[in-house]
Amino acid sequence: MRSINNTRKTILYILVSTAVLSTLVIALFLNYYKQPQQNLVPQLNDNSGIPQPQLLSSQTQTGVSVAESVAKSSIPGVVGVSVLRVDGNSIFDEDTADQWGVGSGVIATSNGYIITNHHVAGGKSKRIIVSLSDGRNVDGTTVWSDPVLDLAIVKVNATGLPTIPLGDSSKVQIGQPAIAIGNPLGLQLQRTVTSGIISALNRTIKIETDEGINYMEDLIQTDASINPGNSGGPLLNAQGQVIGINTIKVTTAEAIGFAVPINVVTPIIKKLVEKGEFKEAYMGIFAYDKDVVPYIDKNVKLDSGIYISNIDKTGPAYKSGLKECCVIKEVDGQKINTMIQLRSYIYSKNPGDVINVTYCNNGKDVKVPIKLAEKDGKILLTR
Repeated sequence: MRSINNTRKTILYILVSTAVLSTLVIALFLNYYKQPQQNLVPQLNDNSGIPQPQLLSSQTQTGVSVAESVAKSSIPGVVGVSVLRVDGNSIFDEDTADQWGVGSGVIATSNGYIITNHHVAGGKSKRIIVSLSDGRNVDGTTVWSDPVLDLAIVKVNATGLPTIPLGDSSKVQIGQPAIAIGNPLGLQLQRTVTSGIISALNRTIKIETDEGINYMEDLIQTDASINPGNSGGPLLNAQGQVIGINTIKVTTAEAIGFAVPINVVTPIIKKLVEKGEFKEAYMGIFAYDKDVVPYIDKNVKLDSGIYISNIDKTGPAYKSGLKECCVIKEVDGQKINTMIQLRSYIYSKNPGDVINVTYCNNGKDVKVPIKLAEKDGKILLTR
């Protein structure tokens, strides 16, 4: 009998001990996981240089949101530009379907001024049709064009159009985000968005135009994809501002495209808005910067300024004493190092205005006033 009681006591003791031990274990377990997380996981916000995963995710989302934001705000301001060319007697042909060319354009003003390329809308044409983002197709007229810059402005009779703000191309930096919008391969792929970076600045390329050989200077280079049909579309910065007009792609290489800096056409748009017309002031010279001069004359070394390679002997500059091979250094106290800089400044002037030009001739600096004329359709290109 006593043996049975001892056994019962032993079993009871074991059960009580087990219960107490289990309670202690559970208490310790719960207390462990109630501890603040900073005591469990080392923190990475102590400037240790190790990136936190959530920071990487945030940066990636920020990059995507920039492209999305720019596309959303800018796409309505991009148009398709279809041009029926006049080619010999083709104006009398019944079947003109194959004579349509298609490019892109940027709506610069709500009352219908559209920036595009000269090779899209310049020269002779039978008809220009602008395709708007709301589905409308409206007729347009080219009001200004320049084959050397490969820029043109088309006007449509419409109001309340969505616009894209024009930026300042002089502030563009290499490595900045770049977003291109256009109609690659035709209107079936309207308003395609591609993105990349600014690859280089102040590039010069040699092209052939209807008027002869030309060097396009001061171009913006980008690796954002540009294809046939993108011509005339905008190159945008991260703020959704137009910094250039896409003009040409290098077909022998990948990811090399070029845009004309927007600053050269900004003063023209401004005058069209303010006055309803643009009368182009004319100086009568064509010049190259220091990067191009070695291809023109190997004996000339140029550190700054622009080298006059061609001059209109009936124009204002020649009448004021400038000649070929002279180097223009300043205009109205502003240093001039590219032809596109000079163009931008002259476009802000009016026929009849007087500018003061400092130039170098045979090692001697000369300062002369030049009274600008009105351009009458003359185009100066390198010989």
